[in-house]
Amino acid sequence: YQLHWPQRYSPQSNWGQSLAYDIGNDSNPYWRARGGPTTFEDLCLAMEKLIQQGKIRGWGLCNDNAYGLTACTRTAKGLGVTPPCSIQGDFSIIDRKSEENGVAEAASPFNENVGFMSYNALAGGMLTGKYMNVPSAMDDLANRDRAMHSLQNPRGRMDTRGWGSTLYRYRTEAAQQAITEYKKIADKYKMPLTELCLRWCRQRSLVTTTLVGHTSMEQLDQSIKYFTQKEPLSEDIMWEIDMVHMKNRLPIFSSDRVGRDWYGQGEIGETIP
Repeated sequence: YQLHWPQRYSPQSNWGQSLAYDIGNDSNPYWRARGGPTTFEDLCLAMEKLIQQGKIRGWGLCNDNAYGLTACTRTAKGLGVTPPCSIQGDFSIIDRKSEENGVAEAASPFNENVGFMSYNALAGGMLTGKYMNVPSAMDDLANRDRAMHSLQNPRGRMDTRGWGSTLYRYRTEAAQQAITEYKKIADKYKMPLTELCLRWCRQRSLVTTTLVGHTSMEQLDQSIKYFTQKEPLSEDIMWEIDMVHMKNRLPIFSSDRVGRDWYGQGEIGETIP
C-alpha cells in the first residue's frame, strides 16, 4: 500500500516551484492545534495493523523526503513493526532532485534499503517531444483556435484543463530549454527522445522501478521495447546528458514569469521561493 503524501507538513515541491522548508507552514494551527500532524509512531502502527489483518502485504511512502523516509524506517524498527519498503517520487531527466537532496542516500541498500519508484519519468508527456512543435493547449495563447482543437482532441494530459494546469512545472521556460537540449542529444545518437529519457532513468542507481503512463498501445509497446533493451546508454551519452544538467540543474523549479505582485506565492498558490 502506497501512502499518498506525507501525513505532516512537508515542502512537497513537486506540485509547485519551491524547495524551501517553511517553518511558518509547519507551525500552522491546522497542524498543531487540530489533530495533526500524524505522528510517525501512529503511522507505522496503523500500517502494521493492516498487515496483520492481511489487508496489505507491505507499505511505502509517496512524495516524501529524506527526513520522512528515515523517520518512518527508524520508527518502525524501534517499534518492532514492518518498515516501509518503497518510496514513490517525481523523477525524470529534468527532475533529478531525489538524487541530490538526500533521498538517494537514505534509500540506499547501505542505509534504509528502500526501493525508489520513479513516476512522471516522461514529465507528463513533455519528454516524448509531442508538444515541441505545437505547445500544450494551456500555453498556446497566441493561437486560440488551435488551443481549442487541442483541448477537444488531447494528445495527452498537457492538453486537458485539469492536469494541464497542475503540471505546468514541466513546461517552464527552463524545462523546455532543457528538453530541447536533450532532443539534440537524442537526434545525434539516432534515437527518439522518449527512448533516451526512459533508458537514462533505467540506468540510475536510485531507481528500482519506473511508473509510466500511456495514451495508446503504441506508446506502451515503445516503453516495453526501451526498458527491455539490455545495452545501456554509452558513457559519452550519459556525460552529454550530465553536461546539460549541470547548466540547468532544476528546470522544473524555475520560472521566468515571477513578478513583484506575486509576493511569495507561486502559480498554484504554493509558497515561493
